[in-house]
Amino acid sequence: MIDNSWYIRPKGLRERHAAGGVVVRRDGNQVLLALAREKGYTDYVLPKGHVEAGEKIECAARREIEEEVGISKLQLIEKLGTKERLDFRKKEWKITHYFLFLTDQIEAIPTDTTHHGSMSWVPFDPLPAFFWPEQRALIKENICQIWEAVNRKE
Repeated sequence: MIDNSWYIRPKGLRERHAAGGVVVRRDGNQVLLALAREKGYTDYVLPKGHVEAGEKIECAARREIEEEVGISKLQLIEKLGTKERLDFRKKEWKITHYFLFLTDQIEAIPTDTTHHGSMSWVPFDPLPAFFWPEQRALIKENICQIWEAVNRKE
């Protein structure tokens, strides 16, 4: 279980940047989120991953979204912010940059199934359980921007 200890930065840990996004689309009156599941776990995660050397953060977010949830048709709305925590192995301090993207792409198959086996379109309201609490918090903190972005598209 992920508790507060994951969000306390120990001294001397290497810092690593990651990027990902909140990907949403409208389906009738519903707003749907593109989410993945870590293999072996039932709770959802936002698509995100490491920024490669020399890669721009937004480009890394787009690449990771395509790899983890299979969505390539992405319209950037805005940067939502960063969240920090220990990585899964508690060996690095991860700083993840999150962006808000709209899409009208429905069918999606992850291109890299190493860590995530499938994607799901999940209703935005109510928010489902997330493996990483800071990801759910990010969505709640930016709920107004997400609703505005989806409604602007109409």
